[in-house]
Formats: sequence, structure tokens, C-alpha cells
Amino acid sequence: MFSREHILSAFSAAVPIMLGYVAIGLPCGILGNTIGLNWLQVALFSILLYSGAGQFMIPNMFLAGSGVASITASVALVNTRQMLYAASFAPECASTPKWLAALFAASVTDESYGVNTARFAEGNWSVDRALMVNLFSQTSWTLSNIVGCLVGAAVDIPVAIAAFAMTAIFICLLVTQRFTSANIIAMVVAMLGVYLCKAAGLTGPAILIGAVAGVAAAILFTTLRKRPASPEGEGRR
Repeated sequence: MFSREHILSAFSAAVPIMLGYVAIGLPCGILGNTIGLNWLQVALFSILLYSGAGQFMIPNMFLAGSGVASITASVALVNTRQMLYAASFAPECASTPKWLAALFAASVTDESYGVNTARFAEGNWSVDRALMVNLFSQTSWTLSNIVGCLVGAAVDIPVAIAAFAMTAIFICLLVTQRFTSANIIAMVVAMLGVYLCKAAGLTGPAILIGAVAGVAAAILFTTLRKRPASPEGEGRR
């Protein structure tokens, strides 16, 4: 556990996430600076809250005049998906120490979930390496937010570019996946679910609904494909 080999393999797996978090973290730190947060407050947000969507929402909602209760409820709703991510790793954490499983579950993000899920599926992956992927990613996110806050208005990075950078991370993770039938079904159903939600005006929960629909469709497809053939044909012989 936490051997040199595990650290190096975890770092290698986390590099794409870390690079993407630099692109997102810098403008997020700049945005935090616009509402008067200093670098220490931004660092605490990144360590204790650690929510890219949430940390973008808080300054925007604050600037829009939203109250504390409204901001808290909105960020909490957006982050409910993290509970689903963490719960899905329960089988892998069954034999690990509780403190290790708790720390791993608390540091899961969208991107690290995708990377660790793929690594666990491939085999030869462990919770300690998965945790280090999370921590390497969080370190990159925190440092990028701090730098962005310190640089402040001196760096002119439109928030629209940050939104595209977040999308680019998921595209990068997508194209590196193994294109099995289940994965393709999950991708198609998820994209269709997000599109339909946005078309119906459900912009907020669109990604969450699409993701859940995609995963459910892939699980259903896998279950039906593994169902044993009916013995009726044999009885007629």
C-alpha cells in the first residue's frame, strides 16, 4: 500500500485530470477573486468543498444577489451525484480499512470516477492507488485555484473558455475508453438524456439525469445479454 510503484501508476493515471484541472482551476480562482476571496479562502474552498461546479456556482450566484440559503441548497443539489459515485465503489472498498475507504469516497470527482472505474474494470488496481489519483487531482485543482486567485484580473481568461475546458476533459476521458457495446449504449443514452432535459428546460439536473439514464441503460443491456438462453428449445428436440 502506497508503495513507489503504486504512487507512480496513480500519478500516471491522474496526469490527464491534473492538466485539465489547471485549465479550469485558474479561471475558477480568478472568479473567486472577483467576489473578494483571498488565496487562503480559495484554498479552503478547494480542500473542504472540492467541487468544480460548486466553486463556479458560488461566485456567480453571489454576484447575482442570491442568498446564502439558496447558494447552499443549489451547491448541495449539484453535488448529490458524488454520493452515487462513492457508493458505486463499495465492492472495491469492502476489504479496505474504513479510514481509507472514507477518504477515498470523500475525494471522488466526475473525472477521477471515470479514470478509476476504467482502471478497476481492467484489473490490477487498488483503493490506495485510486485514492492517490483523487489526491493528485485535488492538489492540482487547489494549486490552480490559488494561482488564479493571486493573479486575479491580470489574467484575462473568459469563463466560457473554462466551460469548454471542462467539456474537453470529458471528451478526453471518453475517447480513451474501450468502445464496448455497453459503453456505446451508455454514451448514446446519456447524450440523448442531456439533450432532452435541456430541450425541456431542465438545464440544472440535465447532466445528472443523462448520466443516470446512460448507466441504467448499459446495466440493463449487460444484464439481458448475460441472461441464459431459454431451455424450451431443448425440450422440443
